[in-house]
Amino acid sequence: MQTLIGIGIIIIGYIIGSIPFGLLIVKSKTGKDIRTVESGRTGGTNAVRAAGFGAGLLTALLDILKGAASVWLAQTVLPENYLFHILAPLAAILGHNYSLFLIRRAENGKLRFYGGAGGAPALGGAAGLWLPILPIVIAVGALIWFTLGIASVTTMAIGLIVIVVFAIRSSLGLLDPVTIMYGVLAELLLLWALRPNIKKLLAGNERVVRISLNGWLRARKEARTESNK
Repeated sequence: MQTLIGIGIIIIGYIIGSIPFGLLIVKSKTGKDIRTVESGRTGGTNAVRAAGFGAGLLTALLDILKGAASVWLAQTVLPENYLFHILAPLAAILGHNYSLFLIRRAENGKLRFYGGAGGAPALGGAAGLWLPILPIVIAVGALIWFTLGIASVTTMAIGLIVIVVFAIRSSLGLLDPVTIMYGVLAELLLLWALRPNIKKLLAGNERVVRISLNGWLRARKEARTESNK
């Protein structure tokens, strides 16, 4: 019976993750379809490009909440089954990256799922498992983002930070070791979603985020090779 309930929680986690907050926020603010802007993803970074810093921040916060909410649901319904505590947020990441509500038929006739890269819901899932990790990841992630100006690197770093923190706390007996599995699987999902960005990083032409003089984030497509000219 618990297994059936757990499967239901995983499905609900996927549905929660599928809610395209970035698309809804950008659409309501500018009338644009975020899928037609830059990377076409629905996460906070692309929302910044499409509708400004405020829209991007709100998108990121709501996407973080998706991951956390899926954990809290699993913890409430199955408090002793830690496996479903990590499977629920992983399902939310999948839903965020491949949204049930954003399916289109491509030119080749195949169905395509739109979504984000998974960084925000991955962070939310980690926060649901251990809330104090939230300021740690935000602080380190902000340092990486503002230093390098590359959103994809920041996103990949989220999973690595979660793995390290959870491994340390698990070794001290403060967290269930299954939380390490969450960090590893979340990182694999992030890397899979960011395959195009990894290719651009290797080629030296990944997008760079700059900070304008008035302090607002302004994203622009700028090759690293061009920035070094």
